Amino acid sequence: MSLTQFVSSLWMDLIAVFWFFVCFKGYSIYASHRVKDTPCLASVLYLARLEWMNELLERDIRVADNTAVANLERSVSFFASTTMLILAGLLTILGSTDKAISLLEDLPFVMPATRAEWELKFLLLIVVFVYAFFKFTWSLRQYGFVTVMIGGAPVSYREENPKQHKVLAERLAKMGSMAAHNFNMGLRTYYFSISVLAWFISPIAFMAAATSVVFVLYQREFKSSTLKTLMQSKA
Repeated sequence: MSLTQFVSSLWMDLIAVFWFFVCFKGYSIYASHRVKDTPCLASVLYLARLEWMNELLERDIRVADNTAVANLERSVSFFASTTMLILAGLLTILGSTDKAISLLEDLPFVMPATRAEWELKFLLLIVVFVYAFFKFTWSLRQYGFVTVMIGGAPVSYREENPKQHKVLAERLAKMGSMAAHNFNMGLRTYYFSISVLAWFISPIAFMAAATSVVFVLYQREFKSSTLKTLMQSKA
């Protein structure tokens, strides 16, 4: 099959994939710009981390702080391990596409598709979860950096040297926020991977699902009751 024939036979699916990436990347760019001037989960939690690090620097014993970071690392590690299992399953399915096609074609709401279309759908899922794996593992490493920075941070009293104290607290809070951002990106990828499942029904359902994920993410990050509760203690 030539490239022209491939595109002409899958033009609707290719448009759906393009729209998926527009939603996925477009929302990430939008959220990263809005966080600078709009209250959202990321900006409010940065202030919480900054408060945490300001108090941490005045403590001699930081066992509880390292335990809190370790708890965050465990959450990221769980998702990284789960992503590896999902990738193993998807690669297994890709290696036995005919069996997967015969199994899914029996479902009443699944549209008939060629082998190339099925493989394209599974390949997209693999790419999505590979991206999530890289995000989770990078977040895991960054939380490790936070632990090292906490261990190496000197006791700094605000009254004695406020400038040094402020710089140290901001560095620690920023590194924690970077780790949380990558973890959040991995979770967003999980949300968008659910929309890919709608592609097995039809390309239209796929595009509608990707759009719905953007709406859900926006509501949770910028309009949720969780955000309002976190903002109650913030100026």
